[in-house]
Amino acid sequence: MTIRAGFSAGPVNLNTIVADQAAFRDWYEQALPRVYRYLLARCGHDVELAEELTQQTFVEAVRRRAKFDGRSDVVTWLCAIGRHKLVDHYRRSGRERQHHVRLAAAWTGGRADFWSQHELRAGVQAGLAQLPGEQRIVLVLRYLDQLPVREIASTIGRSEKATESLLSRAREAFRRAYGDLN
Repeated sequence: MTIRAGFSAGPVNLNTIVADQAAFRDWYEQALPRVYRYLLARCGHDVELAEELTQQTFVEAVRRRAKFDGRSDVVTWLCAIGRHKLVDHYRRSGRERQHHVRLAAAWTGGRADFWSQHELRAGVQAGLAQLPGEQRIVLVLRYLDQLPVREIASTIGRSEKATESLLSRAREAFRRAYGDLN
């Protein structure tokens, strides 16, 4: 299994990297910041959660390295694993977390200045924090990750109709929560 690592001159074999401690350390140190930033933005800038999910992502990537088919950059593959780890986290925990989403742009239409965008972002975060975990994660997957309903349904283990219904309830719950804050 040969991969394009995005930071090397040519294809790299992940099995060879994992077998060589120095090569693995270099690969890890180059991929880590991108994966961590990706997860940090999606877990409401919860540093501890982002660190834990990043660690789980790399452990899972090493475990599943034989499944990587090289159709994408390895960091893209790692971010997809991380996104699944985040969804799994919300399925298991049910804890309230804040998330950054691009919902702000949908409500402002891109007209707000920096400070009102900052205030709006804080309001969006507070509104999302009031939602149950499953509603929050479908909004994040839909509007931040811009996934189609079919992929969201597959990710959360529901039918497309059930996912559309959940998205509808989540949007309505968010509107109520966001409206109550303002």
